[in-house]
Amino acid sequence: MSSEATVERVLRLLSLLQRRPVWTAVELAEELGITDRSVRRDIERLRNLGYPVQAASGLGGGYKLGAGRQLPPLLLTDEEATATAVSLRIAAGGAISGIGDAALDALAKLDQVMPPRLRGNVRALHDSTATLAGTGEVSIETLTTLAAACRDQVQVRFSYTKFHGIEGQRRTEPVRMVAAGPRWYLMAYDLDRQDWRTFRLDRMQHVAATTFRFRPRDHPDPLDYVQESVTASAYQHLTRVRLHLSAEEARRRIPPQIAKIEEDPAPGRCLFIAGADNMEWMALYLAGLGLEMEILEPEGLREVAMNLAETLRSMAGG
Repeated sequence: MSSEATVERVLRLLSLLQRRPVWTAVELAEELGITDRSVRRDIERLRNLGYPVQAASGLGGGYKLGAGRQLPPLLLTDEEATATAVSLRIAAGGAISGIGDAALDALAKLDQVMPPRLRGNVRALHDSTATLAGTGEVSIETLTTLAAACRDQVQVRFSYTKFHGIEGQRRTEPVRMVAAGPRWYLMAYDLDRQDWRTFRLDRMQHVAATTFRFRPRDHPDPLDYVQESVTASAYQHLTRVRLHLSAEEARRRIPPQIAKIEEDPAPGRCLFIAGADNMEWMALYLAGLGLEMEILEPEGLREVAMNLAETLRSMAGG
């Protein structure tokens, strides 16, 4: 058997070990179409590469992938290597501060070990794309602290700056982080306000996990709650507009942090639901979509739209 075929088989073996806790040698042999003896040899290959494959005790015995203290050499398929390179490229110019240099270093190392055919493809992709940084950076420390707190179910304290610049201290029980476009949000139970809240990560400072564990409360769906919070409930006015467009197409064109898109009973129509403190901004955004639509509420948006139309007509010299 060629070395390339052996590498492919070892990759498949590693994938199987990651799929479930324990496999017997017989099960692995059946999945891979090889003998028990070949399975044992491939297990040793993984161990030599630094993967902590352990012998599992119990009825029938077996193998399981343990947690290692150091990151072992990575075995990646062509698709995985390309996806990793693209992800690192995005991270190097993304909205998570403190990760750019590490991403660039990882990219350089990955580039050195990539086969020439993949290196050329990835470099061409890098040269032909660019990434705009987000409007607010999130530190990698904040991201990892909150992720661990959500996992371990421990309370989190942090300073938070509201939209109008007012800063205050918060004590929360974190549930889930949600990425919406360039921004990250945390859904958490605010212990001082005794209610659920959404927090933008780039407005947090001095984020610290405490030693106080909590029992998870019944909570809304994090994705729905965060979208409702960032598109409607936090604003002075609620906008409802019927777009002459299918909901599927509208979701492709309108970012989730801008508006919530709902189905409409009429075929080929959908509802655009969003909050706004400034009706002029909302009218400009809707006009920029270039779609047929009907304003349902608020009534004041109709007048703003009419004034905008007159202004644009005057600008056009008509």
